[in-house]
Amino acid sequence: MTGTGGAQDDARETLERIEEQLLGRPASMGRREVSSAAEVSTHSARRFWHAMGFQVVEDEETMFTEADLDALVRVSRIVRERDLDEDLALAMTRAFARTADRLAVWQTQLFAEYVTPDELEAPVSESDARSVESTEVAVEAAHRLTDLADELEPLLVYVWRRHLANAIARMLADATPPQDAETSAPHRVVGFADLVSFTSLVRRMTERQLATLVQRFEHLASDVITTHGGRVIKMVGDEVLFVHAEPAPAAAIALDLVAAMAEDDLLPEVRVGMAYGPVVSRLGDVFGTTVNRASRLTAVTPPGKVHVDDRLARLLGAVSGFRATAQRRRTLRGIGVVTPSELQRTGRGRGSEPLDRHT
Repeated sequence: MTGTGGAQDDARETLERIEEQLLGRPASMGRREVSSAAEVSTHSARRFWHAMGFQVVEDEETMFTEADLDALVRVSRIVRERDLDEDLALAMTRAFARTADRLAVWQTQLFAEYVTPDELEAPVSESDARSVESTEVAVEAAHRLTDLADELEPLLVYVWRRHLANAIARMLADATPPQDAETSAPHRVVGFADLVSFTSLVRRMTERQLATLVQRFEHLASDVITTHGGRVIKMVGDEVLFVHAEPAPAAAIALDLVAAMAEDDLLPEVRVGMAYGPVVSRLGDVFGTTVNRASRLTAVTPPGKVHVDDRLARLLGAVSGFRATAQRRRTLRGIGVVTPSELQRTGRGRGSEPLDRHT
């Protein structure tokens, strides 16, 4: 078995080879050199490097590759030739960086879990939990993922263009809000789906079991939400935040989420809270009172149920296939007194068809 020192040497050699494979030639320039070659100020280069999410380096450190130079040249060209403000260009860079960082971490963890032998599986320890149990596993995962990089890159660009087209379509639709809109902010149905008793489950699981559960939840939730035309805003462990522009498909999402989790042997029950109203979209996330109301409503929703606020209940009252039954009044922290309604399906009206899990 490889000793600690040998394993560390293997990891260092692997990293050097992988960086060369992914980034081209090794680092050969300092900050001043790369700034001069790109014909930008060292201040602008520093801001760009920081916007990408990397630690700012000292002038004398040889940290930059030709790939870094090419990226800096590309950004500076966009600013000059497209008449784009530098702050906007940096904000766009920051958006790429945050998304890419999360994507890269997600994918490396998936590969590490895929190549981890069962005998290395360890119980979850909140004080000392590692995503990879051995250097050998990390090295194998690194090589396999890097070997796929060239094939995955076109897929990444394709998916981004698809989502960009959808985002532009939503932006154009939001530019003509309903006549009765109270504010200029777009109106959305906001929903939270929360796994019940998740904390107690974590205490009884190994790391791999926990990863399997979370991935299963992410897969099922994303499948249900996107099938009905909704958007997954984010997932935080045991909770998913989603939005939809229309009440009926949003209601179908909530009820199908409850049904899907109930049918799955691995997952616990889920509860869903939803609210309708104006939302503010920033950094790919949504904010505002509507979001807060949906979150607080979820916290008081019984397991296996869907509760909606009074405004969404009224909207769904005009849609066949759904019934919203008023429940007792509740005081929600930071929101005030609300009268939630339990959402259920009735008959086979529009939007009432449950998602066929076998198609």
